[in-house]
Amino acid sequence: MLHVALSQLRNHSRRFIAITLAVLLAVAFLSATLMVNASAQASLTASLGQSYAKADLVASPTNSVALTAESAAAAARTPGIAASYPLRREMVAVSAGNATVAATLRNTPSSAALEPLALVSGSWPTAAGQVAVDAKTAAARHLAVGSTVSLLGNSAASPQGGGAKAEGGSGTQGAAPIAAPTAAPPSVKATVTGIMAASADPQLSGLAQLAAAASTVDAVSGPVAGYATIAVKLAPGTNVAAAATALESALKLPAGQVATPQQLTTNTVKSFTGGSDHLTIVLLAFAAVALLVSGLVVSNTFSVLVAQRTRELALLRCVGASRKQVRWSVILEAAVVGLVASVLGVLAAVGTMAAVVGLLRQNPDYAFATLGVPASSIIAGLVVGTLLTVVAALVPARSATRVAPLAALRPADDASMHNAAGRIRLGLGIALILAGGVGLVAGGLKASLLLAVPSGAASFVGIILAASLFVPRLVALTGHLARPAGVPGTMAKANAVRNPRRTTATASALLIGVTLVTMMMTGATTARQAFESQLSNHFPVDLTAMAVPGAPAFTDAELAKAAALPGVSAVARLVPVGTVTAGGQELAAYGIASSDAARLLGNSGNRPAPGTVVLPKGSQAAKAGTASLVDAGKATQLSVRVATTREFPPLVTLDSFPAATAGSPVLSRTAEQLWIKVNPALDANALSTLRTELASALHVDENQVDGAVLQKVMFNQVINTLLLVVTGLLAVAIVIALIGVANTLSLSVLERTRENSLLRALGLTRGQLRGMLALEAVLIAGVAAVIGSALGVLYGWLGAQSALGGFTTVVAVVPWAQVLLVVAVAAAAGLLASVVPAHRAARLSPVEGLAMD
Repeated sequence: MLHVALSQLRNHSRRFIAITLAVLLAVAFLSATLMVNASAQASLTASLGQSYAKADLVASPTNSVALTAESAAAAARTPGIAASYPLRREMVAVSAGNATVAATLRNTPSSAALEPLALVSGSWPTAAGQVAVDAKTAAARHLAVGSTVSLLGNSAASPQGGGAKAEGGSGTQGAAPIAAPTAAPPSVKATVTGIMAASADPQLSGLAQLAAAASTVDAVSGPVAGYATIAVKLAPGTNVAAAATALESALKLPAGQVATPQQLTTNTVKSFTGGSDHLTIVLLAFAAVALLVSGLVVSNTFSVLVAQRTRELALLRCVGASRKQVRWSVILEAAVVGLVASVLGVLAAVGTMAAVVGLLRQNPDYAFATLGVPASSIIAGLVVGTLLTVVAALVPARSATRVAPLAALRPADDASMHNAAGRIRLGLGIALILAGGVGLVAGGLKASLLLAVPSGAASFVGIILAASLFVPRLVALTGHLARPAGVPGTMAKANAVRNPRRTTATASALLIGVTLVTMMMTGATTARQAFESQLSNHFPVDLTAMAVPGAPAFTDAELAKAAALPGVSAVARLVPVGTVTAGGQELAAYGIASSDAARLLGNSGNRPAPGTVVLPKGSQAAKAGTASLVDAGKATQLSVRVATTREFPPLVTLDSFPAATAGSPVLSRTAEQLWIKVNPALDANALSTLRTELASALHVDENQVDGAVLQKVMFNQVINTLLLVVTGLLAVAIVIALIGVANTLSLSVLERTRENSLLRALGLTRGQLRGMLALEAVLIAGVAAVIGSALGVLYGWLGAQSALGGFTTVVAVVPWAQVLLVVAVAAAAGLLASVVPAHRAARLSPVEGLAMD
């Protein structure tokens, strides 16, 4: 039987080309999906975790344990540590020419292996009075190697003192505690010795990025008070887990505070998404869906292929082959085809992902996109592809060998509602639909992907099993639309009703692909909307322009000039109105007109109303139910409304409280500020340019114009990168579906060779035969596309709800234009898939067709 199996592969290779393509694409889809997860983590490590991406381990401080100079020395002495980089990052202001901009100043590592950024030109600073500047700032400020800049210490970085934005903060002007003016900040002249690449970390967006020797950082910001992280490089052969434990002990840190860069990046994402790694969960869920889709497509295609050979296998039984021999010959064929196709599929996945990431990296905004090829993606592709092909061949092979050889030579009854096999299949399908549907809805309500994914998969398998109950009927109902085509239209409708198995098999291939594509479109659109909503809550104000305390307020002419700049959508004043006391805190309060709040603040929860004051989230004051506002010596009790972010000033409505007048104590310590809303389509470069133009229009230093929109754009770029990679996989799903449709239609034509030849003998012309098959394909494809689109929208919404509902409000967003396009493309694909089979059927003469077996 080995010779029989090999001869089948050699002599009937055309049969196996289709199944090879189906397995190849299914494996490529699965492996590429697993690579997306690894690439997403690598890309996040290269952006959010760029400052420590080259390290083996990273130590982070806690609220109670700081990383001091003693900690840095202890880390360097720890056994197994080859090099260490205690990272210190300080907020400063840098003056270049006539402009002063906010910047972050970090110390450079002693080991080049831990330097996170590449040097574009010049050399790294090694002595006091030297500095490296990022390429974007150098281009914007016309700086080059040899230029001189002035570095101003912390209190100069923000008009209110204390830095424009904290590490990881949004930059929006937050609650300003009442405090006495600080001493003049230190100023240091520095020479630019090098131009380095700009960091892709979204938390540093909108800021000039500087690097200098530790002595320069000390001169600007004073002696080190604490390090942000301590990154270490391990000696060759050092056990990572043992080194992490030793480092935690040396630094007196609790367990878990020393992690790999990937783990620390994941924790950063968790902190941003409410404590759960939703990104990894979503991508792993997508891999599970890909596995399900791959299995269904391969199983459907191979089952039809083997079922078409039932008579041939029975003939082998008649000439002496045993059941076991026949069964193993089919399994061997499947194993060889599956293994070869799986190898090709893994290679195709690696090539596709490399091409996608390479194209993304051509865009400077996505330079952090990184290819990740884990061993699991290769092993899973090879094992799953081979096993799926073998398993898909088991059931039809067993069916062919379970009956007597002479009985198997006769046509077999299809599984239908009129026999036991059909009733069992239908009952199992309905049970899976009901049980899976309940679990899917429950998973959405509870925001639990662990419940939603298996439940959704079970319900979809149930739909495929029960498809013979409704697909042929819907095709027959839709077939009334083909009546104007005459005999071909009538025959196409009749074929759909006469052979439900064949109709369902053809529709299922496309149904799977359309459901997946529509699900991902709806899920991605809904997830994007949810992410943007979350980012808008975290960064409610685009840009803030600060006046200097005691200086004149912005004039109406300056406001008009700023509002007229391209890219500016709205400008609103925030004026000091007094001080608010709540929860033991005394904070400066601002007032905004209700109309301005409605224009600039998308979340109504951040807008003040009469009788309320909006206080920053997480502050001690926000925990109080009421607050006291003192303005012009009069105290007013107000109810507290908590803002969606920590970076928010105490805010009341100017409709209820007038601006503080000259002589008010609050004016000596706070100043008017402007909130500016910008066009959301602006990219990072356009926003940087706009920031410079706003500073010029308002006659302030550029470091006085700050805001969250710059970070919001960078976070959106990270999200867009991940969604673009995932969206690129949809093309693979479409191709898989088309291969499935073409396979089943081709095999259907082979099964119906004698039937089609008889129709030709009875007078059906070649054109009518081609038209009949084309109409049948369009009817089946159209019904499958409509059902798949409806299912995809439902699964996409519930999937997004279960993945993201735990940390943000999820509102279903259906991309109707894209869904309608998918339906149209699916119908057209069904028509195209019928061309080759129809041409083959029409070309065969009636006499030759009737003579074939």
